[in-house]
Amino acid sequence: MIVARIDDESISAEAFVKLLKLEGKLDSLLEKVLIDKLLVHAAKKAGIRILAEEIQERVDQFRRMNNLHRARDTIEYLDNVGLSVDELEEFIVEILYREKMRESILDDAAVERFYKQHYPAFERVGLSHITLDSMETAREIVAILKEEPDSFPELARQHSLSRDTRDQGGYLGKIPRGVLPHEIEAKIFNADAGSVLGPFEVEGQNKIEVFRLIEKHVPQMDEKTIVEIKQKLFRKWLAEQIDSSSNVLELL
Repeated sequence: MIVARIDDESISAEAFVKLLKLEGKLDSLLEKVLIDKLLVHAAKKAGIRILAEEIQERVDQFRRMNNLHRARDTIEYLDNVGLSVDELEEFIVEILYREKMRESILDDAAVERFYKQHYPAFERVGLSHITLDSMETAREIVAILKEEPDSFPELARQHSLSRDTRDQGGYLGKIPRGVLPHEIEAKIFNADAGSVLGPFEVEGQNKIEVFRLIEKHVPQMDEKTIVEIKQKLFRKWLAEQIDSSSNVLELL
């Protein structure tokens, strides 16, 4: 199959695929195709139906998007891309299957259930730190902070060894669970806003950390959280589909 011609040179489908492999673009394209097909197969197994009026509405939308206002325009367009009317309809039907399957996987009930089951994973804390290489110095700084907690930014600028955060007064940003070592994370997420915590000796890194908990962010079911949950739900569903299918992927 020839996919393109330049002067007297023809580019075959096989040569095109090899070029995609060499440029490292094939994997991402193949992944998308496989995910799309998994959704279609799952939708059919789930008994999802596509109505004739849904197909017609989407075909009309396709024609409008491509400025195909007359039937003749559509036929010429399909001839140019090498597709038949039946193949266009099949393409539209698969889009509808994918959309409906995604809606089924990621419906409101599934999102709400995931949120309740994984509530702690969405907690965030606004956190600052001072990195040191001496426990004695760290204890001295903690003693100062107990008397003057608002001096944390200035002490970070003066003493912290962390170049990335020193100029910002030690501010690390909003930190989720799973970033810090477990024993440190547990104390920080259970502390009150404004608390100074430490010094902590970080195992294997020869450094001492002092933290100040700036604020606690209670999880909210806002748009950002919903998007994050849907991403997690879909990845979970995809992993389950791959695990349960022996013939999901065969690379040639």
